[in-house]
Amino acid sequence: MKVVIIGGGIAGLTLGIFLRKKNIEVVINERLVNMPERGHAFLMHSDGLSKLKELSPDDQTAVPGKIVRDFILKRPSGKEIKHLHLDSWKCIKRGDLIRFLKNSYPCNLVKEGREFSHFIYENDKVVAAAFRNGELEYGDVFVGADGGNSKVRQQIMGDVSFSPVAVKEVVGVSYNEKLGKTHGENFTKFQDNTKGLAFGMIPTDQNEFVWFIQYDANANELKEQSPEGIKAFCRELLKDFPTEVNELLSTNDFTSSYIWNTRDFDLLPKFHHENVVLIGDAAHLSLPFTSAGTTNAIVDARTLADELMLHKNLEQAFEQYYATRAPQIENHILLGRELKHIFLNPTAQNDDDIPLPLIVSKEAQDQVAASMQIDVLYFTDPICSTCWTIQPLLRKLKLEYGSYLNIKYCMGGMLPSWGEYPKGKVNSPVEVAKHWDEVCAIHEMPIDGDLWIEDPMNSSYPPSIAFKAAQMQDNDLAPLFLRRINEMVFVEKKNIIKWEFLEMAALEVGLDSARLLRDFEGPAKVLFTEDLNTGKSHGVTSFPTLIFSDQHNEHVTIKGHQTYDHFVDIILQRIPHAKKADIDTDPKILFSHFPTMADKEFAYLSNISMEAAATQLEELYDQGFLKKMESKNGTLWKSNYYELI
Repeated sequence: MKVVIIGGGIAGLTLGIFLRKKNIEVVINERLVNMPERGHAFLMHSDGLSKLKELSPDDQTAVPGKIVRDFILKRPSGKEIKHLHLDSWKCIKRGDLIRFLKNSYPCNLVKEGREFSHFIYENDKVVAAAFRNGELEYGDVFVGADGGNSKVRQQIMGDVSFSPVAVKEVVGVSYNEKLGKTHGENFTKFQDNTKGLAFGMIPTDQNEFVWFIQYDANANELKEQSPEGIKAFCRELLKDFPTEVNELLSTNDFTSSYIWNTRDFDLLPKFHHENVVLIGDAAHLSLPFTSAGTTNAIVDARTLADELMLHKNLEQAFEQYYATRAPQIENHILLGRELKHIFLNPTAQNDDDIPLPLIVSKEAQDQVAASMQIDVLYFTDPICSTCWTIQPLLRKLKLEYGSYLNIKYCMGGMLPSWGEYPKGKVNSPVEVAKHWDEVCAIHEMPIDGDLWIEDPMNSSYPPSIAFKAAQMQDNDLAPLFLRRINEMVFVEKKNIIKWEFLEMAALEVGLDSARLLRDFEGPAKVLFTEDLNTGKSHGVTSFPTLIFSDQHNEHVTIKGHQTYDHFVDIILQRIPHAKKADIDTDPKILFSHFPTMADKEFAYLSNISMEAAATQLEELYDQGFLKKMESKNGTLWKSNYYELI
């Protein structure tokens, strides 16, 4: 089989490399000679980065780009309304990525100066692509990777209806050492809440930024397209924006800046006709608000290459390619349109409800639970040591039977204050320190009781309220937030009453810390009170307490440490046909489920001894796959797999 690719940009080169790795003959045809670097840079997350890593010509060649750690959304006044940590995102310069791809593809197999003209048919199937220079390229499969204005798409699908250009962008690249020190790791965006106007800046290197201005095309008109005209236009648009915006513009070379007309078109009913198929912007075009274009092109290329290998019948391969990609593409198109509407109508939008202007990974989208048939009320507390030590058991339960469980977290309010704490064996910070050391020795989870000597907490209410604020924002990220503050208090000796640590935890798990603070100081307190009342109505007096309820509203309550088999029995009594899912014990897979693990958790999930677990974890650490946080009584290991991409 010979594949003829029309378009030698990112989509075409990526597909060519994947196909050659599968020993398929490929020829790439590009209309330009020496592909220009127009486009400056783009954001990409793990869906695309993981696939680019597979294209490295050798193990030493890293995927280019600058890691972007946080997204910060502000108003022109400087008021911060969103602040989220980004998981595995990079900003990559277009020229760097083109060079990276070309290093993995033989230059003699890229035919430059070939502008596509038309197809040549025999028996209703394409047998060759004809180019305006008079040359022909014969093949078996033809791929249109020729961008949003695709001539290939026009010939096999007809014209598409592009959306009107309602938003335009000015794009540039600026070198600025001063801003590199303060903004060098974050995607910072300033968005007006009275009109359609925004400025964004993303680091491409230590002191280099790609920047953009988005503006309402119907309310603003650029009268002169010269560099000086664009500069004056930008200055006028952003005259009321903060000093760092104008600081960045002051170091920009406007001879390389340009205006981009943003538009999209509806999802096509299919991506192919006979033996011609489309990928990247030729197949689907979404608005730039989502930063999805380049990632989608790369994922398209990998998906199509895989389907061509799996199916001998081209029609089946193309249909499966569409079935795999179309749902996600449609989501991106709709998200782009939603963000455009919000951008053009900012006064109708509440700050808390503004969507993140970035696509989420396919893995995150796919994490939709199957049939959740058992409701579980899980009463816990951020400083409860027993709740911490049962984590290995709960994590195993999630992997093996999680599809049958709908777990709702309730805060128990273990420590209102030392004056109100129930009197007993543990009745002061000094006693807690001793108790934690004892619990650690029994259950082998890392716990450092010295916190209660060095910086004792006087209540568990603030972190509990913060958890309720996290739930208000994202019910899936809230348990990750709870896990992170657990790690802070038990392993890192951080006093999680302090806002600085709660904010840090929020950012690390992907929550909007600005919104978390607003909810923490407001409605989350009411929700916490409701949790306390729910616990009282169920007679909850100790932690953890788990109440299982089936569809017949029959309850069973378990408290404290239990055997794993006891949990399984409760599930099987209510769902006799429940099947245990197999756990893939490959460390990379385990750490993709749980980015941090203690030795006990890794050993328990891997079904190996603590000694074997410690040895394996140390080896992974030495190889750079893990980071570690060591404490007096044990180690917490953190995945470093994506950092190596």
